[in-house]
Amino acid sequence: MITTVVDGAGIAEIVVDYPPVNALPVAGWYALAEALRTAGANPAVRVVVLRAEGRGFNAGVDIKEIQRDPGHGALIGANRGCFAAFAAVYECAVPVVAAVHGFCLGGGIGLVGNADIIVASEDATFGLPEVDRGALGAATHLSRLVPQLKARAMMYTSATATAAELHAFGSVHTVVPRARLREAAHAVAAEIAAKDPRVIRMAKEAFNGIDPWDVKRSYRYEQGFTFELNLAGIADEVRADFGSSPSPANGTSSTGTSSSGTSSTGTSSSGGA
Repeated sequence: MITTVVDGAGIAEIVVDYPPVNALPVAGWYALAEALRTAGANPAVRVVVLRAEGRGFNAGVDIKEIQRDPGHGALIGANRGCFAAFAAVYECAVPVVAAVHGFCLGGGIGLVGNADIIVASEDATFGLPEVDRGALGAATHLSRLVPQLKARAMMYTSATATAAELHAFGSVHTVVPRARLREAAHAVAAEIAAKDPRVIRMAKEAFNGIDPWDVKRSYRYEQGFTFELNLAGIADEVRADFGSSPSPANGTSSTGTSSSGTSSTGTSSSGGA
């Protein structure tokens, strides 16, 4: 489920809670997109904190939902849902602070890669295991977090990067013990909320306006390759043994982690973005 609470300072806290590993179904991605757009449209909101409950921030899409569908409806839904959620983070009228703990995989990369600020716990790891599930996607967003060649190596090998590494690259603002993550994210949000909201909203719009990266078009281009892999039957072959190997989320498997239509994490995540 997705919940939103707005405090007296104008900080909207949006919380994602889809046990066991926050691998979102199609409806979940659309619900998250709606929550972000609603928060941005609320004149009382000055900043958004996006965080999650459970073992990790996000494990991508629910691959099992895609596998249960004999056609391509679920895949298309996952791709469109992820596109909507990622765009909602980027286009939210106020800054979005992502508070990341545990695993951030597949679709999770799409969310944080479009965020304005990332605060992470010491145990946070970031990755795109898409190729292990016959999918592609969110390289657009990973490339905003790590240097280009690092991003390529991570994509080709399904390797993850730590919060400390991303902090060294400058993409993670602060790294704190897990117990202090929410507090740290709200502290940054409070600094933003204390500014004139009219100026902050214009600052967000200005940054997006001068961004050399068209994140929506770039990501949509990536999604085309996921559709090709599925139409060619390659994705089905790669996903055939899904769940048989250890998963990044829980060491056993069964979720997924994809931002393009497939992947791998602990309940079917990372596979349909």
